[in-house]
Amino acid sequence: MVSKHQARTARTIRSFVRRGGRLTSAQERALVELWPKWGIDFSDKPLDFSAIYNRQAPCVLEIGFGNGETLANDAEREPDKNFLGVEVHQPGVGRLLMELQRREIDNIRIICHDVVEVLRQITPASLDAVNIYFPDPWPKKRHHKRRLIQMQFLARLATTMAPGGRLHIATDWGPYAEHIHACLEASPAFEPAPDSNTALRGETRFERRGKKLGHDVWDFVYKRLLVE
Repeated sequence: MVSKHQARTARTIRSFVRRGGRLTSAQERALVELWPKWGIDFSDKPLDFSAIYNRQAPCVLEIGFGNGETLANDAEREPDKNFLGVEVHQPGVGRLLMELQRREIDNIRIICHDVVEVLRQITPASLDAVNIYFPDPWPKKRHHKRRLIQMQFLARLATTMAPGGRLHIATDWGPYAEHIHACLEASPAFEPAPDSNTALRGETRFERRGKKLGHDVWDFVYKRLLVE
């Protein structure tokens, strides 16, 4: 039985801190002028992908896309899919908006909000893939509760994914890799994907920075099971 205090705490713990960052004038303009085309204002209404993209197509969610480099490349490489990016930091959102305009990429939509709340608005079994590249490892022990990858989060994420849907998580922090692996192995909703080739995943800015510091990189590719 979860106490009221535990439930309240679970609702308020965030896997991120809103570090404002400095918006360039170009990013500020993008957030105003380009947001109406590519952005989705968060609301308590369910997300209707067929209406949002004006077509029926497989949908891929990227959580915490940073500056959007990987997301834009994926969408350009796979125009037959719809891509949804969720990110809380406005400078990265502004930068991606400018890139989408420059490259005329039309199969991406962006939400600037807490992904835990966004997941509640996604129709069950409507995502064909979810990518989480280099989430904040929160290395200090007292901050481990802020880590995005937790059993409760995986359970909620699983409800949004279609059976057979692909979940790809990458990290360059060894202790977090161990934690992620333990959570995935303990989850009844996922199993290792037999086609776990990660060659198509582009190298991210965070990954390049980690490699310069001598970090190894761990990729976890799992698929959504049909759980009765």
